[in-house]
Amino acid sequence: MSVARITTITFESNEAADIAKKSYAQNAPNDFPEAEQLLGIHSEGNLFIAVSLYADNEAMERATATRGKALDSIQGIVLVDTKVGTVEINHTN
Repeated sequence: MSVARITTITFESNEAADIAKKSYAQNAPNDFPEAEQLLGIHSEGNLFIAVSLYADNEAMERATATRGKALDSIQGIVLVDTKVGTVEINHTN
């Protein structure tokens, strides 16, 4: 069963969130090659939500070091909140 890591990042400004979303869109596919699916959502001005799906916990954990480096390189972060859970439905049309 796939697992999901949902990371909500609050930035000090909408501009900082905008810079981060552009960087995520450009770099995440190469940074997280084991991810089954990557979603980046710019929400409510200064919030960015990243959703990553992995085949299992081991694949997700292998991505943790890269994730830490990516977060450390982002300017203007106020708060990072992360949740992990199993994927119960992944429907696409």
